[in-house]
Amino acid sequence: MSPAATDAPLVRRTRHRGVTTLTLDSPHNRNALSTRLVAELHGQLDAAREDTDTRAVVLTHTGRVFCSGADLTEVAGAEPVDSARELARLLHTLVTHPKPVLARVTGQARAGGLGLLGACDISVAGPDSGFAFTEARIGVAPAVISLPLLPRLDARAASRYYLTGERFGPAEAARIGLVTLAAEEVDHALEPVLDGLRRGSPQGLAESKRLANAEVVRAFERDTDMLAQRSARLFASEDAREGITAFLERRDPSWLL
Repeated sequence: MSPAATDAPLVRRTRHRGVTTLTLDSPHNRNALSTRLVAELHGQLDAAREDTDTRAVVLTHTGRVFCSGADLTEVAGAEPVDSARELARLLHTLVTHPKPVLARVTGQARAGGLGLLGACDISVAGPDSGFAFTEARIGVAPAVISLPLLPRLDARAASRYYLTGERFGPAEAARIGLVTLAAEEVDHALEPVLDGLRRGSPQGLAESKRLANAEVVRAFERDTDMLAQRSARLFASEDAREGITAFLERRDPSWLL
């Protein structure tokens, strides 16, 4: 029986010394942003918000994939604009959460999974991590995830990787601003960061985060509706139908030259 067919949570929560760890645990679909996983992640983030003993939240994963992005098996039955707005709501929740949110990445991240990284305040990537913006290869674009990403990414790098879908590693991810730090030992690299956060007061952390994320929040206020509508239009297009079908059927799309 697959994990999706059980009542086992897709997002597990633990807490140690003021740090709440949320683990994406849906390996059967590579931790895709399914409706259920997103709902559980919202619930766990809300619980961490209310927990006075939590100073920071660490978002991590089981398996070899941090997050593969949208659950393409759900796309056909979903209203595209609703799905886009729900993703925007999740990213906005991470950006505006009063507790610092960190990403601990030891595997692959694709598409919407990179949006999660953009929405986190601090992220550390291990040597086995890898990244790619694969949207153009299925006929769409990284629309909604651009809300937290474009204010942080090197502009030339964004152009290259948005367009080509090339894979790149942790050192390049750190160079272009997708992650904070590439490290051989992720947990060792996180130790001084978490120690620093434990020394911050709840108010000091929340207000400092608000200052650091002001430009990103402005992007959400200005562009969310426009980008959600664009995403919906793209996912409803003929190119997207062909691209998603080709991906699910493990074949090349018809436009490949």
